Amino acid sequence: MKKYFLIIVGLLSFVLGSLGAILPILPTTPFLLLAGFCFARSSEKFNQWLKQTKLYQFYCADYVETRTIPKNKKWKIWLNIIILMTISIFLAPIFAVKILLACLTVFISLFLFLVIPDKMSEPSTKQNEAVQSTQYKETDKHSKSDQ
Repeated sequence: MKKYFLIIVGLLSFVLGSLGAILPILPTTPFLLLAGFCFARSSEKFNQWLKQTKLYQFYCADYVETRTIPKNKKWKIWLNIIILMTISIFLAPIFAVKILLACLTVFISLFLFLVIPDKMSEPSTKQNEAVQSTQYKETDKHSKSDQ
C-alpha cells in the first residue's frame, strides 16, 4: 500500500514539476526532488525513468549527485527564475504580493549563488596536455641540472 501511495505522489509531483517549468506559479525543482524521493523509496523502475528525463537532468541531477551546480547552469537557472518571476510580479494584482515575489526572487538568487557551491569544471584535454608538458619540461630541467 505504501509503495503505491509513494508512486502516485511521485507521479503527481513530476506532473506538477513539469507544469512548473512553464508556469511561473509552480516551482519546478522542489516537485522534482519530491518525485525523486518518492520513487527512490518505492520503485527502482520509476526512479531510473525520472533520472533519465531532461527535466530532471536540467534542474536536479548535478545538485543531487554532487551537491554543487556548475556556474554556467546557475546562470541559466537564474535567467529562468528572473523571466518567470518578472512575469509573476507583473501579473500579480496586489502590491503586497508583488513585493513578496520580488523579495523571494532576491532570496532565491542569493541562495543560488552564495549558498550552493559551484561545481569545479574538469580541465579540458588541451589543458591537461599543457600541464603535463610543463611538468615534463620542469622534470627534464631538474634531471639535467643533477648531472
